[in-house]
Amino acid sequence: MSIVHRPYGSTPLNRLYEEAKLPQVIRRSLSLILLGNLFGNLHGIICGGGTTAMIGLANQLQAGDFAFGLLNGIPQAAALLQIPFSLLVNRTHKRKKYLLTFGMFSRFLWLLFGFIPLVVPQEPAGLALWTLIFLLGISSCCSSAINVCWFPWLSDLAPISIRGRWFSIRDSVVAACNLVFGLVVARLLDTLPIESRYIIIFLIGGTVGMLDMLCFAFCEEVYSAPPQRMHFAGIVKDILHNKPFLRLVIMWTAWCFSANLCGPYLARYSVNEMGLTFTQMMVFSTAASSIATILVISRWGKALDHYGCRSVMLVAAAANSFIDLFYLFSTPGNVVPVLLRNFVGAMCWSGTNLAANSMQLSASPDEARPSYIAVFACVTSLVGTTLGTLTGGLLLEGWQSAGWFTGAFDRFKVLILVAFCCRLAVAAFLVPPLQNDREGTPKQLIQSVLNGLAHFNLFRKA
Repeated sequence: MSIVHRPYGSTPLNRLYEEAKLPQVIRRSLSLILLGNLFGNLHGIICGGGTTAMIGLANQLQAGDFAFGLLNGIPQAAALLQIPFSLLVNRTHKRKKYLLTFGMFSRFLWLLFGFIPLVVPQEPAGLALWTLIFLLGISSCCSSAINVCWFPWLSDLAPISIRGRWFSIRDSVVAACNLVFGLVVARLLDTLPIESRYIIIFLIGGTVGMLDMLCFAFCEEVYSAPPQRMHFAGIVKDILHNKPFLRLVIMWTAWCFSANLCGPYLARYSVNEMGLTFTQMMVFSTAASSIATILVISRWGKALDHYGCRSVMLVAAAANSFIDLFYLFSTPGNVVPVLLRNFVGAMCWSGTNLAANSMQLSASPDEARPSYIAVFACVTSLVGTTLGTLTGGLLLEGWQSAGWFTGAFDRFKVLILVAFCCRLAVAAFLVPPLQNDREGTPKQLIQSVLNGLAHFNLFRKA
């Protein structure tokens, strides 16, 4: 029996590394970051405001629409702390230290979430729910150090010429693992005894989250600019004069607001109003979106490198605006709207997210990138995601109290229409150009997509 030795550059990642002529230590670090991102995404399947696990736990603790919106919004509001963390990272160049210290503690706290219904007394009413909110707040504050450390870290390791394809390879791997892991989690949620269900699930979620942080312990720390003491007022002044970055912040903030008006509530609507099981939700949401991401993400990466960030963002965001409309046809027990929304939606939002990541890196200067990314995350998370989520929750509770929209066309469907109009307006009017973007136009990208669809090969020219 002979052993066939494959060439060193036979895998997609290694071919990228060979193209960029990266040294071995950088290749290993980029691969470890990819592995950490994988564990981080598996952590996110369980641990997050809108996950099926959190929906079940929130229902058990009798959370209303606004309280559920608060659970979704707290992690985003905690992004405010990214600004002081970014100033600290710029001054000290200790990404690894802060990532491992604060990130590990943040992920450790998730190990405790499942014990809340058993440990916290039933009286006074709401104590268990507010305990959950408190722990989530502490975890979210500590996790603010993660984004301002790993994202600039990646930027200093990966040349811009391969970032789009690196992100697409990462997202393909993550989507494939999410598919399997999500099904396992859903099955556990449906079959485990209620008294131990959330203990086991959140122990798993906290553990994979800590593995995410551990991967960065073995990464090479690289900085493209020397340490410097920066002041928040000076950073804001620079950002206000950086028109491409400022326009990107405005666009993505408006996009996050419109997307989160109804997005976080659709999974809960599917479980509570449509009566779907956790397994059905995982199959027709997480699994469906993972499969769709695997099918298109590499093509979005190639399109990004060929047509540029703005073209990809325009096309993907415009298509993304329509995906929640599938829920207008939802009925109890009907999984088709959930399947279509998540399968078609993943094809679109994988493009918008990929473009947003690349646009952040392209529009922020090397010497102040952690601070720029912190301000970006802070504004888009707080004003966009958090305010959008809480606004959606207030509208839903307000309409319910007023007795409005109680028929087949219920309050959730009205909110979907409002969010659709907002998203379409953002896609049409707010996507900014970048000075170093590619020459490809949105019209050329659309034509490529149409030609590819005609031959069952999306983005054929990309």
